[in-house]
Amino acid sequence: MHESLTIGQLATRSGVAPSALRYYERLGLIRAERTGGNQRRYARTELRRVAFVRISQQVGISLEEIREALDSLPSARTPTTEDWARLSLTWRERLNEKIRLMTKLRDDLDGCIGCGCLSLQRCTLYNPGDSLAGEGPGARLVLPPNGRGADPA
Repeated sequence: MHESLTIGQLATRSGVAPSALRYYERLGLIRAERTGGNQRRYARTELRRVAFVRISQQVGISLEEIREALDSLPSARTPTTEDWARLSLTWRERLNEKIRLMTKLRDDLDGCIGCGCLSLQRCTLYNPGDSLAGEGPGARLVLPPNGRGADPA
């Protein structure tokens, strides 16, 4: 294998523990070839894949979704800028929505901390009587772009 890395070298270069790299390989997120002595050898291009996995995980994308995305990249050659751009289009809207929600949380959290949630009439997170439980788990009251809270009743 031309210009290959050992698992230790890949771990050092990527900042990811060898155990995590073995796990990524088991899930099909990265690929290794084996030497005659059954040692893993990674192509240098696997560094990009490891970086993609780590960044994707940090923004809340599951390992299964990451694997599906990586499976869409060509396996016979190093992915090009166009290949990565095509992949990013599949997540663009979802990531934009995450950015919007995170920006809202950042901007509204100061007010929540500042008021101490003492005004239940104005609190956008208040859910009297757990009236939203029927809609499923997780937060349900999120301010729309106009900045007005939903009626919690």
